[in-house]
Amino acid sequence: MNDRKTKIIFVTGGVCSSLGKGISTASLGLLLEGHGYKISLIKMDPYINIDPGTMSPYQHGEVYVTEDGAETDLDIGYYERLTNANLTRKNSVSTGQIYDAVIQRERKGDYLGKTVQVIPHITNEIKKRIFDVALEGDLDFLLIEIGGTVGDIESIPFLEAIRQIRQELGSSRVLNVHLTLIPSITAAGEQKTKPTQHSVKELMEIGIIPDILLCRTNRSLNDEMKSKISLFCNVSERHVISAVDIKGSIYEIPGMLHENGYDSIVLEHFGMETGNLAIPEWDKFIHAMRNPRNKVRIAVVGKYISLQDAYRSIYEALVHGAIANLADLEIIRVDSEDDIEKKYKGNARALFQREKVDGILVPGGFGSRGIEGKLAAINYARKENVPLFGICLGLQCAVIEFARNVCGLKDANSTEFEPATEHPVISLLVEQEIVVAKGGTMRLGGYHCDFKEGSRVMGIYKETSAVERHRHRFEVTLKYRDLLEQNGLVCSGINPQNDLVEVVELHNHPWFICTQFHPEFKSKPIKPHPLFRDFIRASLESRKA
Repeated sequence: MNDRKTKIIFVTGGVCSSLGKGISTASLGLLLEGHGYKISLIKMDPYINIDPGTMSPYQHGEVYVTEDGAETDLDIGYYERLTNANLTRKNSVSTGQIYDAVIQRERKGDYLGKTVQVIPHITNEIKKRIFDVALEGDLDFLLIEIGGTVGDIESIPFLEAIRQIRQELGSSRVLNVHLTLIPSITAAGEQKTKPTQHSVKELMEIGIIPDILLCRTNRSLNDEMKSKISLFCNVSERHVISAVDIKGSIYEIPGMLHENGYDSIVLEHFGMETGNLAIPEWDKFIHAMRNPRNKVRIAVVGKYISLQDAYRSIYEALVHGAIANLADLEIIRVDSEDDIEKKYKGNARALFQREKVDGILVPGGFGSRGIEGKLAAINYARKENVPLFGICLGLQCAVIEFARNVCGLKDANSTEFEPATEHPVISLLVEQEIVVAKGGTMRLGGYHCDFKEGSRVMGIYKETSAVERHRHRFEVTLKYRDLLEQNGLVCSGINPQNDLVEVVELHNHPWFICTQFHPEFKSKPIKPHPLFRDFIRASLESRKA
């Protein structure tokens, strides 16, 4: 790749996990685009799973789905939300994928009897994945985040690949950013640099010298602290950057990094024009976020509520919709099992009226736990004219609730929850009946949806059709569609290839729309998804009523 202009930026993390490598990497991507450069991003995860598709949300957070159907890390969501990059399965790499590819080649005899080793075979496969993306689309920059923490045994092959790439391409083509933690001792009010020093020492022992230290801290580093870090970590003092904890929104981070000269330092390293940063749409978004005129309370009813990242894209899309309506968003997290089923004994009315919610969203998920609580929430929203947004499992629950309480099918259920139900209004997709493997086998990625003429959803999109992303195995059962529609549940979005129900809505309701697809995956701060924008608008109107 020496004849191509693509510059590669590696982002590693030290001291501890959850420092924000994903959002800081995405923020740099946004800033570089604001300088007029074309970028792409890769997330490299050291876990041995092929992808996070079979991992528990409690372990890994949400599974983010790309347009081409890859189940990926949630950081890919940050990349797509903050930048213009259109990412695919090539942009999400795991140790499991790397070893699987190498083993498959070994089984085919591609190594001609050689002993297969971490170096060079594993590291070469890592480098191949990087160069494959770097050579696409005439990129100026490729940003690569290495998951985990320096010092973890799982990360060593990736770090060795970084070292080799820097040696092969030179500093004019490669930049190493290390995100680290500067903790403070509360009693003394003193910032401590030793953890960062040790983290950089770990990197240097591998053969990687960071060019920039992005220091996560609760307050800006003074000149004395920067000088100390610079001396002991062998990094230019100017390249020691304060990444101060943000008290408000994560969307403040790009501006904070720009004010600290992060993007300018990166461009100067490569000898590239810095120019003026031009991100007018982002500036408008930040201004609107800081100056709300209204307040809206949205209940999210799920079973992974205790973990913030389990519904990360849902929460961010709600924020986008709220800001588009100049509203300050308060999310009321409702555990469908613990709160509705157990604490309130199924009395959703009492819970939601106590919380004074303006709208209810039921997100996707799997399994029977907490389903009756979700049904109770939907029943309340339908009867009390509270705006309801159901997504994936949320649509399936809405169909079950409607079939039971409006169509009179008291036993109506999904075969996922009750295989022997008399009325399987939700059932396994035909193509899923022969599936044995769990990972990467659902109906995944972008599929077309045609909207019914005159439907609310068509009016919201202002289009006759759309492509939206999916992640499911179960669907509305075709033989019940006529009965549902005869009783008032409109199937307003249909996949034209397989005649599958993609959207249902109620016309005699302020806002009752449920989608089989996941619109949250295509919402951006500066381009909120129309369904989230309209749902928040309807919820605000509900508040005023």
